[in-house]
Amino acid sequence: MGRGKLRIYLGAAPGVGKTYAMLSEAHRRVERGTDCVVVLVEHHSRPRTRALLAGLERIPRRTVEHRGAALTEMDVDAVLERRPAVALVDELAHTNAPGSRNAKRWQDVEELLAAGIDVVSTVNIQHLESLGDVVESITGVRQQETVPDEVVRHADQIELVDMDPQALRRRVAHGNVHQPDRVDAALADYFRPGNLTALRELALLWTADRADEHLRQYRRDHSVSAIWGSRERIVVGLTGGPEGRTLVRRAARLAERGAGGEVLAVHVARSDGLTSASPKELALQRTLVEDLGGTFHHVIGDDVPAALLEFARGHNATQIVLGASRRKTWQYVFGPGVSATVARDSGADLDVHIVTHGAAGRGRGLPAARRARLGPGRSACAWAVGVLGPVLLTLVLSGVDAGPGIATDMLLFLALTVAAALLGGLLPALASATAGSLLLNWYFAPPTHTWTIADPENVVAMAVFFAVALSVASVVDLAARRTQQAARLRAESEILSALAGGVLRGETTLDALLQGVRDNFAMASVALFERPDDHTPWSCAAHVGPGRPPARPEDADVDMPVGDHLALALTGRVLPAEDRRVLGAFAAQAAVVLDRQRLVGEAEEARGLAEGNKIRTALLAAVSHDLRTPLAAIKAAVSSLRSDDVEWSEEDRTDLLEAIEHGADRLDHLVGNLLDMSRLQTGTVTPLLRVTDLDEVVPVALGGVPEDGVDLDIPETLPMVTVDRGLLERVVANLVENAVKYAPAGRRVLVSASAHADRVELRVIDRGPGVPDEAKERIFAPFQRYGDAPRGAGVGLGLAVARGFAEAMDATLTAEDTPGGGLTMVLTLRAAPPASAPAAGPPGTAGPGPAVPGPRQDPAHPRRQEAGPS
Repeated sequence: MGRGKLRIYLGAAPGVGKTYAMLSEAHRRVERGTDCVVVLVEHHSRPRTRALLAGLERIPRRTVEHRGAALTEMDVDAVLERRPAVALVDELAHTNAPGSRNAKRWQDVEELLAAGIDVVSTVNIQHLESLGDVVESITGVRQQETVPDEVVRHADQIELVDMDPQALRRRVAHGNVHQPDRVDAALADYFRPGNLTALRELALLWTADRADEHLRQYRRDHSVSAIWGSRERIVVGLTGGPEGRTLVRRAARLAERGAGGEVLAVHVARSDGLTSASPKELALQRTLVEDLGGTFHHVIGDDVPAALLEFARGHNATQIVLGASRRKTWQYVFGPGVSATVARDSGADLDVHIVTHGAAGRGRGLPAARRARLGPGRSACAWAVGVLGPVLLTLVLSGVDAGPGIATDMLLFLALTVAAALLGGLLPALASATAGSLLLNWYFAPPTHTWTIADPENVVAMAVFFAVALSVASVVDLAARRTQQAARLRAESEILSALAGGVLRGETTLDALLQGVRDNFAMASVALFERPDDHTPWSCAAHVGPGRPPARPEDADVDMPVGDHLALALTGRVLPAEDRRVLGAFAAQAAVVLDRQRLVGEAEEARGLAEGNKIRTALLAAVSHDLRTPLAAIKAAVSSLRSDDVEWSEEDRTDLLEAIEHGADRLDHLVGNLLDMSRLQTGTVTPLLRVTDLDEVVPVALGGVPEDGVDLDIPETLPMVTVDRGLLERVVANLVENAVKYAPAGRRVLVSASAHADRVELRVIDRGPGVPDEAKERIFAPFQRYGDAPRGAGVGLGLAVARGFAEAMDATLTAEDTPGGGLTMVLTLRAAPPASAPAAGPPGTAGPGPAVPGPRQDPAHPRRQEAGPS
């Protein structure tokens, strides 16, 4: 049982006619005999919508009690038990009542789709998750009911129900959307012309982006060479602050408007593992990024702007999205900030978007991790307080005529020592305590301006002062170091957990893992070396980063061995010893990923061998049955003609000779297909491409079918195509013979051609039983015959040979449904440049060459020429 198909009617605003269009589609399907039922439709008392419900089967809703009120929701169990072919479910983004089977209606729909039921649903553009912020800024209303973009984007079919804003306002004014008592308020609030115009633009842009996805898929399938601009890659910098989710949604919208846009969220942590980010907020932002189709990256670097720019350039990004700084005005004295620095240093190749948010300018606070960090700026401040502070305090106290007393002086100097300890740890505090002790002795302990202390109490006080200062400095320094270690271990555990999870799930490729090593350790390049034994030189198994890898692991800045014959080499800087523990885990995982990649390759090779064995087995079956059948018919006819005891009439003799000729032709056709398939399997088909007119080849290819079985429509104005004439004739002949075989009696096969930009499409259209979507690719496999084809109809190689020859000519062959029933084979050929002239030679000639010899004449049909096997 396959998965059901989802069709969505997308609208810009309520009232554009989504439900009306859905019900109209239901009536059309019912008229065609489709089992279509109404599961849940909200008509909102609109007369025309309610009238369309007549004549459609409905499944009763399920009643849910909530806070004394009876609410009705979709009865999923009843729908699964009824199992209609198509179910109509309105308002996909609806939130179900508490106590329901699922929290969201789109989750109910997922259950129906998983059960093989097709679903037709509706949704408004403002209910898409990624557009929540922009819709709120337009309408002033935050949508509480949303549906993930991926649910809508993965629908099999999306139809935009569009309406001009003024027409929608007239519909509202006429009472077709809201009750008469709500019309004036609706027109003055939500249904203002500006709101509707902006929402309509959002819906059109979103639908156009999805159409671009289908166009890109089509271009890939048909090998269209002309492409548009490079892919947009948008890096969004996350600090773990409250603005992160706004930035992610903004980046997602930017990516959706580009061709194949990609969002890469980056959090830069310092190399010591300390961060002011909220782990909970970062986890929420990571989940949001992944829900919107982006990826999350954890990068280590002391210089945040430089690390962010390095990551962006390393991933070939085109845009960077950052939030406006949360610092207050006075805090800019410490520097311009990350956003301004990135914008200044980005250069001409990177666009930087600085997005405002609610937390901008409100201050960053002083997080606990920052108080414990002893960076260069803070160390300088600590030394200034510890050395210059006592000097300045001495000058101030010396200028006072009647000093506060030596006890108070000691407390003031002790305060400076504690401040130095809090800022810089042990060494600045020790310097402060020493300087304070000396200054107290010289300037304030009687007798002054001498190094002697007359009062023994002052000696004790000085000793206690120095001991307390050292004790406080030691405690603060120990706490700072322990905090650093704990934060670093936490960062390491997060990195290793993400690494191990990706490797175990098989989501991490070797290049991606090495890129992760490069990003996390801020290295210039990373290479993985291997060798089979100790005497063989090293060889590079994988490498990321600019330039060439070193010749040996020993030549790199960092060499991390993995066993005896594998090593990870990093170039860029020398890593401290504590980083090598994490690097060792990366190296071990790299060995695992390398082994897995090779096992996957061996599995693919084994799969290819198994496929070859399957083809050989099928070939033996074909030889044992399909080839013996015409041979048996030929032998029987020849034996009859040679029989001496039977006097054959001239008419009987003619029939027997025709049977011999027919059997020989059939045998020749089967052997030709088998040999052609063999050439395709061994890769010995070498086409001779020449500029050709279709009307020179297609009529010749139809020589093997009855003249009254095919209609030919090849316009004379078609551009010429670049093909191998012999191969093209074989492709067309196989396609037409297959179509005639399955066409109903009295229904002719149509062969038509048309030009589209730089390609020409040849269509072979029949009105036979058709082929379901899941079997359209399978019919091109060798020895495959779909449906109830008679056993004597061939070995199932005609379409496989046709596609193989088409791909050899750089063409494509696909199968489509014929409108109204049947199957259409679409052969897409490259149009020749306008200045090209047709090559000389008779039509149908494949030219010389070892793989594609000249045509051979079909003895039964002199008009038909075929490129024979080598």
